[in-house]
Amino acid sequence: MEEVQKKNPLGVDPVAGLMTRFAVPSIVAMLVSALYNIVDQLFIGQSVGTLGNAATNIAFPLTMSCVALALLFGIGGASCFNLNMGRGNSEKAIYYVGNAVVCLFGCGFILCVITQLFLTPMLKAFGAPADVLPYAQTYVRITSIGFPFLILTTGGGHLIRADGSPKMAMLCNLVGAIINTILDALFVMGFGWGMAGAALATIIGQIVSGIIVINYMRNYKTVPLLLKHFKLHANYVIQTVQIGMASFFNQIAMMIVQIVMNNSLAHYGALSVYGESIPLACAGIIIKVNQVFFSIVIGLAQGSQPIESFNYGAQQYDRVRKTYRLALISGFTVSLLSFILFQLFPVQIISLFGKGSESYFEFGAKFFRIFLFFIWADCLQPITSTFFTSIGKPAKGIFLSLTRQIIFLLPLLIILPMFIGIDGIMYAGMLADLFAAIVTVIMARIEFKDMRRMENELISEDCVS
Repeated sequence: MEEVQKKNPLGVDPVAGLMTRFAVPSIVAMLVSALYNIVDQLFIGQSVGTLGNAATNIAFPLTMSCVALALLFGIGGASCFNLNMGRGNSEKAIYYVGNAVVCLFGCGFILCVITQLFLTPMLKAFGAPADVLPYAQTYVRITSIGFPFLILTTGGGHLIRADGSPKMAMLCNLVGAIINTILDALFVMGFGWGMAGAALATIIGQIVSGIIVINYMRNYKTVPLLLKHFKLHANYVIQTVQIGMASFFNQIAMMIVQIVMNNSLAHYGALSVYGESIPLACAGIIIKVNQVFFSIVIGLAQGSQPIESFNYGAQQYDRVRKTYRLALISGFTVSLLSFILFQLFPVQIISLFGKGSESYFEFGAKFFRIFLFFIWADCLQPITSTFFTSIGKPAKGIFLSLTRQIIFLLPLLIILPMFIGIDGIMYAGMLADLFAAIVTVIMARIEFKDMRRMENELISEDCVS
């Protein structure tokens, strides 16, 4: 094991340098991924208007499902690979990568077929009002074609980072986002193709990114990736799923909450002065803007993952603690800046996505300030959930990933609006963030106490020997 540690920089290089090396490209990659939705929303808001913005919000649960599958096999495969490399099992480790690649693309294809077959009932279930439905149908019918490539690119980025190439993972997403942005301007604003133009721009960028990932897999660096490694084995797939389940459930939880929220916004919006479309459009913008903040936090979590996994497998617990602490400090800094920005400039942010009525901006500013009030503490849950996954404790990661979305937010979304109408949706988000942060702190403290105990036992064994 000592020989493995000396050869691999994850076990010997300074933690701060490793975090910079892995987290910065990961953050850029996540930001670029978030920009796919933001850029579409910007151009659609300017050319189509409120109904177009509402349609992208209706379509957002499908994007979340793609990310969920990408994280299930991407983070799961990367964590299993790094854990086995830290233990010196290189021959076994590479099978996790090959199996993950097959599962990523295969799940994307299956999701595409399901979406094409059940498009209209799915969109109605997601909360699409009659005036928004045609826009959502046009957009999703085209974007679903890119699902296999979106899932492969997002999940493949984790496998590429696990191979020690974070810059290449960043490049895969960056190239696609640049293509998407250029083609959005051309198709939507230049040709006037509206929702269809934005969707076409999106899938072209995703296909190019997916091709780059496939090309990288042909030249995997740490251990050669051969044809036999792509043959699915139940043991490798099951272990990958177990490790990636926490991140998967976190995204699925977000998707379920998004669907419930869309239906609640439409229902209680119709009973308010705002109507159905304004709450859907504003909430869609705010959630996607919040995705930019979350992309940075998740990028920090993902950047810490290979460092935590390798060093936990190598029993270097002090380096695990340093990595987690550094990710958390960075996350708090970003969270606090986001809180200040969202509290002071909500109207200016919403204005970037097109014009609207006075009620439109009134609701948007209110939603920003209340729903995201505890955003300054939102870094705790994703960083800690990923930490549990990284050290091979998926059950704790799964539970933690469910706290905000399912255990707290979902019940609050249903109960509070019954008493205070559409305002209840805003306060539900605020309270869920607070409760999830409290649970996260408690679980993290318990885990690090256990880690200290294991470290002391290891020291005692070394002294005896």
